[in-house]
Order: sequence, then structure tokens, then C-alpha cells
Amino acid sequence: MQEPNSSGPQRVGLDLIAPEVYAPVLRRFTALACGAAVVAAVVLGLLVNWVVAVLAGVLLLAPAAIYAVSVRWRRIWLAGTVIEARTLTGLRRVDIAQATGVEILVYPGRLSRIVLRVTAGRGRQVIPLAMYTDAGGGRELHILGLRTLADALASSHLAAALGVSSMLVGQLRAEARDAGLGERPLYRAVHLVRVKDVVQPVALSDAEIAALG
Repeated sequence: MQEPNSSGPQRVGLDLIAPEVYAPVLRRFTALACGAAVVAAVVLGLLVNWVVAVLAGVLLLAPAAIYAVSVRWRRIWLAGTVIEARTLTGLRRVDIAQATGVEILVYPGRLSRIVLRVTAGRGRQVIPLAMYTDAGGGRELHILGLRTLADALASSHLAAALGVSSMLVGQLRAEARDAGLGERPLYRAVHLVRVKDVVQPVALSDAEIAALG
């Protein structure tokens, strides 16, 4: 969950699902893409010519390879109050203490997601907090991630950030007593949006967040 950072505060991982968990799936996906590219290249080589066949194989394989590499490479950490997000294009940093906007968004569906979106100046970062299935299963951000996020949000001057911090503290308390999903603020937030029968992402109001906390 953590990575050492000798030049600053301890990094705490904020990945809802660590890349190591789905690495085998990505390997199978890449292998299937390679197989499909080879088959397509062979068929085109026999029917057209091998130059076209090779180009077609590369065009089929390249998107899958880029996707697999980007998923494995992408990580999110929190160092103090600074969110660090690593992508293929570099490292992006957003300081929660300097946030100009803090929102909780719910993406309803068969697999519903709830995320935290932090904006600081021109920088913006989305942090996944949990995802739940219609059957009541799902995955929530680990306790250390929730704790450090709540502390970082509490350092902000924004009322919205303080409200989200309180909601996350409520989530931690619910998890500490092993409460059911119906008593956990993150799940209740998702349920709140599900009953509205909408398909678009919904940003929770300050009042709704306060009620969940």
C-alpha cells in the first residue's frame, strides 16, 4: 500500500485495485490480441500481400499493447496532502490543501462507482473510493487510504472538503465495527443515486454528503 519517498512524506497508495491484482488478466488479454493479430496477418498475407498483412497485424496489436502497458503503469498515491498520479505521459500532482473544488461523483450502473474529484487550479484528479455490484458485492478503498484522504481533506479551507472528510471518517467507523453495507456512507451514497433511476454521473450536494457522514 505504501512506497518509500525519501524526499518527502510517506506515499500511500490510492489504487482501488492494485495493478498486480489484474496483471494475469492483462497478460491473457495481450496474448489473445497477439493471436488475433497473427491470424489476421496470415490470412491477409495469403489473400493480399505480406506488406499489408504485417501492417494490419501491427495495427491490431498496437492498441491492445498500449492499453495493457498504460493500465500496468498507472498508479495513484497520496504524499501528505499531495495526490500523485502516474500515467504514460508523466507524473501529475494535485495538492488537496490548495484545492479549489472537491466533489463526490457517483457513476450508477450494474457496477456502480463512487469517486472523489479534486481540482486545484488547472490540475484535476479523480480518486476511486469504491465500486458496488447490483448484488451487493464490491470493493472499497483500503482503510489506510481512506484515513490519509480524510486527514488531507481536513487540511483544506473548503467546506466541501471538510464535509467529504467527515463522510470518509464515517466510513472508517462503519468498517471498524464491521457494519453492513447499508450502514456504510460510500454504499449509501451509491444507493442514493441508484434510486433516482439515472444513468449519467451524479455529483452529490453538500447537504447529501453531510447527511451521509
